[in-house]
Amino acid sequence: MSETFLAAAAQVAPAYLDLDQSLAIAETWIQQAGARGVKLLVFPETWLPGYPFWLDDSPNMGLWDYAPTKAVFRRLFENSVEVPSPAIARLSTAARTAGVNVVMGINEREGGTLYNTIVYISDQGTVLGKHRKLIPTYTERLVWGRGDGSTLTVVDTAVGRVGGLVCWEHWMPLARQAMHDQRELVHVAQWPTVKEMLLIASRAYAFEGRCYVIACGTVLGREHLPDDLELLNALEGDGPWMKGGSAIIGPDGMLLAGPSGAQEELLVAEIDPGRVAEELMALDVCGHYARPDVFSLTVNTAAPR
Repeated sequence: MSETFLAAAAQVAPAYLDLDQSLAIAETWIQQAGARGVKLLVFPETWLPGYPFWLDDSPNMGLWDYAPTKAVFRRLFENSVEVPSPAIARLSTAARTAGVNVVMGINEREGGTLYNTIVYISDQGTVLGKHRKLIPTYTERLVWGRGDGSTLTVVDTAVGRVGGLVCWEHWMPLARQAMHDQRELVHVAQWPTVKEMLLIASRAYAFEGRCYVIACGTVLGREHLPDDLELLNALEGDGPWMKGGSAIIGPDGMLLAGPSGAQEELLVAEIDPGRVAEELMALDVCGHYARPDVFSLTVNTAAPR
């Protein structure tokens, strides 16, 4: 078993819809994590350059050909991240300099389509892989395309095997099993903000998969938004629209750190790989508590043409 190490959730706000400034914020927090001895740092869902919270909070956003929505989507599109790209190179440099493995949520742009994507970067600055959310949830389908089985990714890092799912993928039983079968030590559960039911899903995943879970959410208020977009200016109040709630959970489903409030913080906990073996004694859904003579799971890992 590997030695114990520190892992953290970066519960921070991006410079909303501003890729360059958000990257500068990420670089600062990666540096701070490295200075504290953190070896694995997780950012929230589509943190670069921000989760499209206006899908829930702007009552007119779904109107056909609605100019204010199109303007916000244009800003999101223009500030989204290609893989590879100079933005990914900046994150890789920050990770290597700090000696931190970084898991970043991005709005990924490929061609004319955006995807809700997790990117894994090693402490040596190498891009280890990515995962695209399989099914955008409800109104999110106005913004993102669908992922595929080729990105149901678990990667090997210097501290162990790390994988992740995005938001409501945690209620897809077969997606969970596909990840469990790859033997995660740490599972990344990315959310916009970790509400009570989302924390329940994260704790259940840890218990079921016998792995550590870092549930990471964003904080976001009026002060983080640009002031030149009509759709955002029309929102009532000053937020916060994203309220954090991040937590780090042990392989028995119990909380190790958090849940956090709505403040910006680096939420840190110690990961002890040996605890996974202790919990596997009672439950291993990929081994002695599975019934392969009764059940089988086939995953199409081919990328679409």
